[in-house]
Amino acid sequence: MARFLIRRIIIMIPLMLGITFISFIAMSLVPGNFITNLALDPHISPQVIKQMEAEFGLDQPLMVRYARWLWQVVHLNFGVSLAYRVNVTSLIASRAVNTVLLSLASVIFSWALAIPIGVIVAMRQNSALDRGLSFFSFLGMSVPAFFLAFLAMDFALWSGVFPVGGSFSPDYAALDAWSKVADRINHLILPTLVLGVSGVASLMRLMRSQILELKNSEFVRTARAKGLPERTVIYKHVLRNALNPFVTMAGYGLADLLGGAALVESVMNLQGLGLLLLNAVRSLDVPLVMGSVLMGTILLLLGNLLADIALVAVDPRVDFSTLASQ
Repeated sequence: MARFLIRRIIIMIPLMLGITFISFIAMSLVPGNFITNLALDPHISPQVIKQMEAEFGLDQPLMVRYARWLWQVVHLNFGVSLAYRVNVTSLIASRAVNTVLLSLASVIFSWALAIPIGVIVAMRQNSALDRGLSFFSFLGMSVPAFFLAFLAMDFALWSGVFPVGGSFSPDYAALDAWSKVADRINHLILPTLVLGVSGVASLMRLMRSQILELKNSEFVRTARAKGLPERTVIYKHVLRNALNPFVTMAGYGLADLLGGAALVESVMNLQGLGLLLLNAVRSLDVPLVMGSVLMGTILLLLGNLLADIALVAVDPRVDFSTLASQ
């Protein structure tokens, strides 16, 4: 395992360098920058613009700016946001809580529904239940999440039961501990349903196909020949092997914490990482964009690493030597 971890960590370094460098070039190819947008304000003199460009190093060549940013990152400093004028690390950390809570809630909701529903429809293949749930799964995968977010906002306005957008109430700071928890949960219900619908639909289809593929395989026929009950065969043998793709997909879920909910956060005014990154791109806030890209890259690589480790734990046919050779 130690050899596997060392090899993966070494591979991560050039990957992160390549991704951040390409992202830095892409941001530099956009006409103008954050300071040139300020230059459109007639109340700001050209002298002030030049001072700000020198302060943030925007008057330097591309490679010099990237080298300076990379040197800061090596010292665990992501720089200062041009738009918010605060440290990028603290700004991302302040928004991370909302996105992590929303993403974890939607993942738990999706998995808790998709796995048992997928097993049920697979065991009743071509039945009315299978066809009905398959229709709704295709419908759930087809409807965009941002459209569901608009519908959820309309429902909140119509019913008055749920809050209309936001991550917490205006008086959140004055609430006691239990009231804060209840307020958070109340604000999470609709966004969780919006993000979870497409997840339930796609994961249910995946589980159904996995069960159908495995339930007539050789090791399952051997288990039945030994006289094991059908329930034991399905839940102990088939289901355990069917979960392997889910373990792999969970690794990519960490990267979705950053950008997967951006449109939903924008529509429902959720102060999370996705909305923060979207606003940073709009304002050409390069330090904030690069800090967000780097975090997303780390989450993706770390998620894949944890998924490989979890795959070894759940599937005895896979070991670290096999993964190391890939």
